[in-house]
Amino acid sequence: MLNGKKIVVIMPAYNAEKTLEQTYSEICFSMVDEVILADDYSYDKTKDIAKNLNITTIQHSSNKGYGANQKSCYKAALQSGADIVIMLHPDYQYTPKLVPAIASMMAYEQYDAVIASRMLSNSALRGGMPLYKFVANKFLTAFENLLLGEKLSEYHTGFRGFTRKVLETLPLEECDNDFIFDNEMLALIFYYKFKVGEISCPTKYFPEASSINLVRSIKYGLGVLRVSVLYAFAKLGFYKSKIFKKEAKKLNLSEKLDYYYKHNS
Repeated sequence: MLNGKKIVVIMPAYNAEKTLEQTYSEICFSMVDEVILADDYSYDKTKDIAKNLNITTIQHSSNKGYGANQKSCYKAALQSGADIVIMLHPDYQYTPKLVPAIASMMAYEQYDAVIASRMLSNSALRGGMPLYKFVANKFLTAFENLLLGEKLSEYHTGFRGFTRKVLETLPLEECDNDFIFDNEMLALIFYYKFKVGEISCPTKYFPEASSINLVRSIKYGLGVLRVSVLYAFAKLGFYKSKIFKKEAKKLNLSEKLDYYYKHNS
């Protein structure tokens, strides 16, 4: 709890048995009220370790994808009464020690969303980020800033936090079920005119840390370009895509996701 607001950490997990316990052990539980993990049908012992740690655990009956895994996490967090939700990957690529800093930027109502950037302090390469990913990150971020009219240092971090209002407002059920979900979500946050803050964050690349391969990275990059163009078209009034619509739906996130799963199961 911070400033009277319930803080929930979510972990979208897939084959994280080697790093989950270490990640969990560094969470500041004097501030964090609950941790929720959604296991996207891992073939290792992720689910068992999570339950042994007394983490609230959701188990998918099939592999639904990174975006769908986040949707499950956000729905569960809102149903638990969360005021602030922070996504922390259980692969220990990002330090859990920054959760209080991220939460405080929203708990005291300075920002609606906060991302932990690997680019603000040039820590990405020092942390082992492959050069091609670093260059791609810089290029895609510049392209997105141009088309979205923003000034973020990066759009591609997996360590981020959101207020309840953000999660209840965005049409997340319309977003992709794979990795482009992250990018669509940030673009939607700007589309709905929420305030986004950044905090510098170190990163670590090592064999156990999850990372998409070159082919999927290319697919992700093309998806980012598409999201940026669709955003620009929507803002200019040329074309309204399924996520960038003229008006926000009146349903809250739990109702939207119930509708989504009912029609996509």
